[in-house]
Amino acid sequence: MSVPGTRTALVTGAGRRVGRAIAFGLAERGWRVAVHHHGSSEGAAETVAAIEGRGGEAATFRADLLSAAAPDALVAEVVARFGRLDALVNSAASMLRTPVGETTAAQFDEVVALNLRAPFLLAQAAARVMSPGSAIVNVGDHMADEPVPGYAVHGVAKAGVHAMTRHLAAALAPGIRVNAVAPGFVLAPEGYPPDAIARFAAATPLERIGTPEEVADAVAFLLDATYITGETLRVDGGRRLRR
Repeated sequence: MSVPGTRTALVTGAGRRVGRAIAFGLAERGWRVAVHHHGSSEGAAETVAAIEGRGGEAATFRADLLSAAAPDALVAEVVARFGRLDALVNSAASMLRTPVGETTAAQFDEVVALNLRAPFLLAQAAARVMSPGSAIVNVGDHMADEPVPGYAVHGVAKAGVHAMTRHLAAALAPGIRVNAVAPGFVLAPEGYPPDAIARFAAATPLERIGTPEEVADAVAFLLDATYITGETLRVDGGRRLRR
C-alpha cells in the first residue's frame, strides 16, 4: 500500500460490499479514507483495520443518511478529524424491493432519500469545504437504464443520480469535478438465485459479472481524471451493447 498523503476521501457505505472495495482502492493509492457507515459498524471497523494494517490511514464515521441533517454533520466530522476533504464518493445505497403495484409511499420515500437525496445533500456540504481541484464521484447503477423486475424505485432513484451528476458538474465547475460510475451486476443482492446470476452473465457481452474492485478502479480513475466532469462511466461488461 502507498504511504498515505494528505488527500482525504469520504466514502459512504464503506463498511461493506462495493463501498468497502472503493475505500480499499483509494487507500492503496495513498488516500486517507473516511469510512462512513450506519448499520455496518463491525464491517467499517474491519475496513479501517485492514487499511491501517497495510500502512494506510483511515477512520470510521457513523451517520444515518436517511436523516436530512446527517450530511452536513458527517462532512463537518470528517473535516474536524482530517483537516480537509478532497473527494467524496457517494456509495451508500439500498436495494429495497419495490414491485410495481405493491410499493408504498413510505418505501418510495425511503429509497429516494438514501439513494438520491443523501448524495445531493452530501455533495452540497462537501462543496462548501472543498478546495479547487477536488472531486465527487457518485455511484449510479445500470438499473437506471435497464429495468429489473422488483426494483423499480431503485432504478428511478439511480436515474436521478445520473442526472444529478450532470447538474452538479455544471454548478460546481470549474473548481470541483463531479462524475459517476454506473456498475452493472457486480454483487448479487442477498438471496439472489444463482441461476439468475448465471443468466445475467450469459446475456452480458463480456459473459461474466463484474467485481467490486473493477468499480473501485473506475472511481479512482475519475477522481484523478482532471479534464473529465459531468460524465457517467458504465462499468457493466457492455450491457448497453445488447440488441
